[in-house]
Order: sequence, then C-alpha cells, then structure tokens
Amino acid sequence: MRDKVIKVLGAASVAASVFMAAGWSFFKMIVRCKEQKKLMRKKWFQLSHIKLNHPRHKFEKEYEEGKAWCMQQDMQDCYMESKDGLVLHAYYLPAENPKRFVLLSHGYKGSGFGDFAYTARFLHENNCNLLFIDQRCCGASQGEYITFGAWEQYDVQGWAYYISKRNKKRLPIYLYGESMGAAAVLMASGHKLPAEVRGLVADCGFRSMKGQVKDMAADWFHLHWIGLMLFRLDLFCRALAGFRMKDADTTKALEKNKRPVLFFHGEEDTYVNYKNSIYNYSVCQAPKDLLIISEARHLCSAYEKPELYREKLSGFFEKYD
Repeated sequence: MRDKVIKVLGAASVAASVFMAAGWSFFKMIVRCKEQKKLMRKKWFQLSHIKLNHPRHKFEKEYEEGKAWCMQQDMQDCYMESKDGLVLHAYYLPAENPKRFVLLSHGYKGSGFGDFAYTARFLHENNCNLLFIDQRCCGASQGEYITFGAWEQYDVQGWAYYISKRNKKRLPIYLYGESMGAAAVLMASGHKLPAEVRGLVADCGFRSMKGQVKDMAADWFHLHWIGLMLFRLDLFCRALAGFRMKDADTTKALEKNKRPVLFFHGEEDTYVNYKNSIYNYSVCQAPKDLLIISEARHLCSAYEKPELYREKLSGFFEKYD
C-alpha cells in the first residue's frame, strides 16, 4: 500500500512539474524582459507577423529618417521613481514656442524614437513639448517584467504628474500611446490625473492582456484553447511579477474616464486586431473619435495616410487645448 501511495505521489509530482514548466516557459517568453531580449536576437524568432506589422516592412525610408531625426535632437534626461520602486527614464524635447505637452508612451519592447519615428517631428514642429518615456525594462528604465499595462498605467500616471509639476505656464497635456503604450494610457485614464491633461490619443491599443495573448495564440499559432496556459501564466505573473492578468484591462478605466479620446487603428493589423479599438471606443464614455485606416498594418496608419492622420491630431489638439 505504501509503495502505491509513493508511486501515485511521484506521478502527481512529475505531472505537476510538467504542467508548471510549460507555464514557466510561456511566462519567460512574453513577460520576462531578459528572456525576451535573448529571443529577439535569434533569427528563428522573427515571426512573419512581427515583420509584416513593423513600419519598416513597407515604409523603411520614412521610418529610418524619422528615427534618425529623433536621435539627432538635443534632449534632456529625466528620471522618476515608479509606484513599485523602479527608476524610470524619459527624454524631454522642448519646443521653441510650445502650446502643449505630449507624453509619448511606446509599445511592447519598443522605444519612443522607434514607435513615434514618423510622428515626433510633426508634433515638435507644431509647438509640442515632447516627453519620450522609456517603459519599464525598456531603454534606460529599470525593471524585469513587461506587465501589458498593469503597472505601466501607473507609470504613465506618474509621468503625467512629473510634467504637471514642471508645467509653469499650465499648458495643456496630452497622453499619446501606441500599441501596449496606448493600452497603458487608456488604463491610466481611470486614475486621478493632473487637471491640465486635456485628452488621450490611442493608436492600435488592445483591450486586455488576456485578450491579446488569446488573439496572438489563435491568429499566429492556431491555438484556440489555451485556458490552462493562461491560468499558469497568471500564476507566475502574480507570484513573480507582482500583477494579475485582469489588472491589464482598459474596460473599467474607459467607463470612468471623462477626458476626450482619439482612437487610431489599421484594419490590416495582425499584431493587435483592430476590433480592440472598436471595443475600446464603444465602452468609452467620454467625447471620442475613431479613425480606422483600411490599408494600414500595426502602427502604420500615420505612414499610410499621413495627411489624414496629422489632420486628425491637429484638430483634436485645437479642439481641446
């Protein structure tokens, strides 16, 4: 009898180890920064969806010129401490005759100079002080885990107050995010923000971490039943990264938010499905506008229809300044 019990316990232990090991690998791949950096250096990890949805795929010249312009500017280094004790970094680029501040919140494992390569110069030349934030564990910011907006929303909130304390002329402030950075901005709208924050811009933002992971599993790898994997992923997020997957969700914030929101999305986006922005637009209770660009992939709306995109941005600022 004793031998049977030992065998059963041994088998259960092995099964549990295998069960958790699969979740650990998934967690390392998408949440842990160090592992993500290693993977991105491997050529075999350059999935077609990632390549096709990067602006370089179709607009390499415009992308590289915009990124080079950003890197040539004389910017100031800024630092603040996050709610959970990380030192976060940003670059500040003042305009000559500023009319507003724009906080630029980049996407998953991106950078401000990359994600906003094509838009930053236009904003700067149109009287915007720019703050390019490095999301946690990106650029010069500390951190080990990407949290899909769960912690980044509080980082955005902190940077908004950072600007407000230095905004002597009380210029309007706008929070402008792309991809995960857009989701973080939308989530931040559910928290207290400085009075000078007049509006939000969300380009290709998703609605939740859970939904985004499910979409990628289904669209990229044809895995439609990943409930157990998500359960294990959530366990590791709670135990190691200090957040729950349900913390990364835009719904409650957008139901509370009263500030105007301008949404952009590309209909051909296979990185973050454009239906995410349609959902975010539908639950938003504030003044809102949505522009879907039919030919655009992920973060490519500004490249595909530059005049229309810039016209929408300018009109939004002028309306709510």
